[in-house]
This record gives sequence, C-alpha cells and structure tokens, in this order.
Amino acid sequence: MIVAILGVETFYGRITGKIRVIDALSTLAFDYPPRSSYFRAELEQFLLLTREEAVDPAVATGSYAGAMGYPQFMPRSYRAYAVDGDADGRRDLWSSTDDVIASVANYLAEHGWRAGEPVVVPAALDYPDAEGLVAGSIVTDETVGSLRAKGLEFDTTLADDAPALFIDVAGNDGPELRAGFHNFAVITRYNRSVLYALAVNDLGEAIEKRVAEDAGQ
Repeated sequence: MIVAILGVETFYGRITGKIRVIDALSTLAFDYPPRSSYFRAELEQFLLLTREEAVDPAVATGSYAGAMGYPQFMPRSYRAYAVDGDADGRRDLWSSTDDVIASVANYLAEHGWRAGEPVVVPAALDYPDAEGLVAGSIVTDETVGSLRAKGLEFDTTLADDAPALFIDVAGNDGPELRAGFHNFAVITRYNRSVLYALAVNDLGEAIEKRVAEDAGQ
C-alpha cells in the first residue's frame, strides 16, 4: 500500500510539482477567500518546517496547493507525520526514499492502520432492489453484519461487528460493488476519495502479486 500510494501520488517521484511552495501557499492564503484560513495555517506550518529541516523556503517546490515531495504531504502533515528514516538528522521527502517510505508508513499507522486486516473485497447483491445500501461514504458507517443484513454478499473473516462501508462504482464492464473495511477508511485519510482509495488498493494488490511472481522465478 505504501508503494501504491507513492505511485498514485507522484508516479514514484516523477511528478512532484514544480511550483515554489511559498508562492502557491501565499497565493492561496491571501487571494483565495473560500479557503484562505486553511492555507494561511499551512503557510505558517511551511515556514516553521523550513526552519526545522533546514530547507530554503525560496527553493522548495511542490504542487499548486503546496503539497510536497514523493508523498505530497502538506506542511502540517509533513511536520506531524514525516520521520527520519535514514537517520541523517533530517526529514527529507524530496530526495530520501528511506524518509519517504517511513513517513507514509507512519502516516498510515498514526491514522489507525491495522496490520493483517483486509482493505476491500468484491461484493454482490443477494437481490437487485436491496434497500438501505447507500454508497459514497468514506467512513465506515456500517458493519459487516449490517451490510449482509441489507443484502450485500461478500467474503471476509472479520467479525459481524467489524466496521465496514458499501462501495458502488462504475467499472469497465458496468457497476462494481465492494465492501470496504477499516483500513479502506484509513487510506481515505490520505485523500478523501473513494476512487483514490480503490486505486491505491488495486495498484497495491497488483504490485504484491508481481513481487510474489518475481520471487517465484
């Protein structure tokens, strides 16, 4: 999942943004009224970050919104969750892959990732007109038991009271139904989108399968 997040976010560091972070944040902080308070806070966090990590604020680049490095952390998340994976005394998300990997792992862990638990599984409806199944939530507003009681069929070893959510998205061959669990909701803390979390999960599973196949050769 860590490798998949880095792939989805920046194509493994190839597309990290070329806008000066201080310009992006200053523009949004003072010339974008709908979210000015948010970006003023992020600008403050960025200036504190550059002092702490010895980063030149006039040189650091990122996205149009001020997200930085391989994992595209905003300044507040950078200060809160980035870690020094290579033990060189700095948290460098632009060029230290050890720091990048450790920081994404720490972000997931701090948001409650449960090792060994599933993220999402395929599902089907027991009957076409199941009532009470509402898709689109990024929080686990159901349980395994409640989804099954409402007509969703899926396989999991999680208990009936385990948190869950219903997913209904458009696939290449029509609607795709899935049941998401706690770890799915954790991924959406990185980006608040059902499609984002699905992309990360599907890419992560493909990577895991490829690694296993290569190891068996």
